[in-house]
Amino acid sequence: MRNYRYLLFYISTIAIAVAAIWLIVARGAHLQAGKGIPLLAGNKPAAGKLFAEVFQENARAPLAVLLMQITTILLAGRLMGRLFRKMKQPAVIGEMAAGILLGASFLGHYLPGVSQFLFPPQSLGTLNLLSQVGLVLFMFMVGLELDMSLLKGKTNTAVVISHASIVAPFTLGVGLAYYTYRQFAPQGVQFLSYALFVGISMSITAFPVLARIIHERGLTKSRLGTVAITCAAADDVTAWCILAMVIAIVKAGSLWSVLYTLLLSALYVLLMLKVVKPLLAGKSRKFGGLYPPASLLGTYLIVLIASAFLTDAIGIHALFGAFMAGIVMPADMRFRNFFIEKIESVALFLLLPLFFVATGLRTQVGLLDTGYLWFLCFLIIAVAVIAKLGVSTFAARFTGETWKDSLQIGALMNTRGLTELVVLNIGYDLGVITPQIFTILVLMALTTTLMTGPLLDLINRVFKKENTAER
Repeated sequence: MRNYRYLLFYISTIAIAVAAIWLIVARGAHLQAGKGIPLLAGNKPAAGKLFAEVFQENARAPLAVLLMQITTILLAGRLMGRLFRKMKQPAVIGEMAAGILLGASFLGHYLPGVSQFLFPPQSLGTLNLLSQVGLVLFMFMVGLELDMSLLKGKTNTAVVISHASIVAPFTLGVGLAYYTYRQFAPQGVQFLSYALFVGISMSITAFPVLARIIHERGLTKSRLGTVAITCAAADDVTAWCILAMVIAIVKAGSLWSVLYTLLLSALYVLLMLKVVKPLLAGKSRKFGGLYPPASLLGTYLIVLIASAFLTDAIGIHALFGAFMAGIVMPADMRFRNFFIEKIESVALFLLLPLFFVATGLRTQVGLLDTGYLWFLCFLIIAVAVIAKLGVSTFAARFTGETWKDSLQIGALMNTRGLTELVVLNIGYDLGVITPQIFTILVLMALTTTLMTGPLLDLINRVFKKENTAER
């Protein structure tokens, strides 16, 4: 009985409220006089047409377009990631491939109407900004994952291999720039700027992708995995420092401006290492064995954003500031893993796929429309592989590694992956490289990353057969 009373009370309340609102709205319609509102008399629009117009208007609103783009990108990234995992490749390569498929090379070429609907030109600014935020968080994570203690005791081996794997490709990249500058460099770009960017793009190793490959293959605790991670860590630090100098040279223009930028950069690094790092370490020690509170995460994020802003204002790009912010965080890996867990889901699974698509929209394989351009593409890939894989292998062998481990280290150091795309986008944004060279170098990044898994399997098979024959 009590339940019926409650139901009756509920229905009565709703009915009285609806009746009251209807009366107020009906009387309020008379108050519209003098407000410039036309009266609908006789010629009312059809309900279906009105709904279609409203739906179309809502669907093309900036927020709706952005949400539709994010949904499409995440779905494509997940599908391609699963496909590449089945092919025994890292999921990140599938996400990179999804970005190119959604870009001008495939969707824009074969289904231009769909591409125009999903990625209208006026919406790309917001998409690029979001992808840049994702990159800032990603570079912060790279700095966090970079355990500097790895370099202790292995400095000589790591430095010899990593620096050899940077110097040789950089030199050959500058040589390639000499032969391609006249035909492919943008108007108004100095040879030095163009050559330095081609050189640095040839010498990058993707530390995050390399670390994931080692983890997926169960090599984390092995000697090979430790040496490869150490070399990649030394490579990462060196390459980002060189990139910061290259950006300073490109942006500054004159010699005095370059010196001023480099001086400010040196002061910034000293500030981060000598002031910010001890302060953050002191804060983390207060909590002992406890997990840091959410308020401390907010403090560290402020340090990240301020660091990225400073480096961008100095003229060496916000990503270097994010990377340095990750390096100066407390050395306790428990703290670092805590922050990685907090940021990873947003950075890697939501914002970073937007960067892949932003890169895909810039990559236009159709621009390589002559045999000479494809020859140039294959030549650059061959030079990149020989310089990185070959020199890393011989450097590792020189330091006392076996031929098997040396070849595997060379194959791992040849992985360029996501980090290469970051560098290429910086060069593209600065106007140092043309869309054609950008596309060629993106294809080089994908090819060298795809090679890593099959090359490791091939090396293992070859040496397994040799060991069996010897036995």
